[in-house]
Amino acid sequence: MVKEIHSTNAPAAIGPYSQAIQAGDFIYVSGQIGVNPANGEVVEGIEGQTKQVLDNLQAILTEAGTDFSQVVKFTIYLASMDDFAVVNEIYGSYLQKPYPARATVEVSRLPKDLLVEMDAVVYTK
Repeated sequence: MVKEIHSTNAPAAIGPYSQAIQAGDFIYVSGQIGVNPANGEVVEGIEGQTKQVLDNLQAILTEAGTDFSQVVKFTIYLASMDDFAVVNEIYGSYLQKPYPARATVEVSRLPKDLLVEMDAVVYTK
């Protein structure tokens, strides 16, 4: 069974994709960026964008009836690895042990020229 998950508390998809898809016991959350869902505006700075990304992810997970404790894998995309320490500290403040697996990569460009994007895989069983 495949089911679309959509939260009005996270930015709408800006292309032909879903905020998240549940497939069996897994939820695949699309990359979230630092856009405020209330007004559609880009949040300023790496700290603000990182918090907004995690808040957007949290809103989608809440809509799906789960939370960060069920995330098994995050991928973090950074416009600059110079922001790694700041993002890592904020990211860590949203999570508890055992921490999920994670990959962090620097990319040449993100949507809307943002500084950070994250996606997640959740195991619901």
